[in-house]
Amino acid sequence: MSKPILILNGPNLNLLGTREPEIYGATTLAQVEEMCRTEAAAHGFEISFHQSNSEAEIVGWIQDAISGAAGIIINPAAFTHTSVAILDALKMVSCPVIELHISNPHAREEFRHRSFVSLAATGTICGLGVAGYTLAVQAMANLLDPAA
Repeated sequence: MSKPILILNGPNLNLLGTREPEIYGATTLAQVEEMCRTEAAAHGFEISFHQSNSEAEIVGWIQDAISGAAGIIINPAAFTHTSVAILDALKMVSCPVIELHISNPHAREEFRHRSFVSLAATGTICGLGVAGYTLAVQAMANLLDPAA
């Protein structure tokens, strides 16, 4: 069995579907997870999907990924702009990292324009709604198996 693609979701994403639907849409996190599982399976991959409001828990999952994940897709949410701890953890992994945002942080408040996570990311997808998740899975599959 190959290592899974780790998909991490930060604070408040557990409320996806009801939280500011004008920004984040009406799709729930459970629906996003199913979309990701379907897309990953189409490329021959499995996923490990997590959400936490705790920075420490997210750091722990990233540390576990050092030896346990083929790649990381992370929507760090508000931790994007504040977490040096997540950046430091991501810098320890050797696998590809895709930073993902449902909205376009560059089109929002100025404090959202700075991403610590981008400093460790292989690539970034933002502003495409929840469709960005399936695009991130496709991109990760291509990074992990360019011949696919």
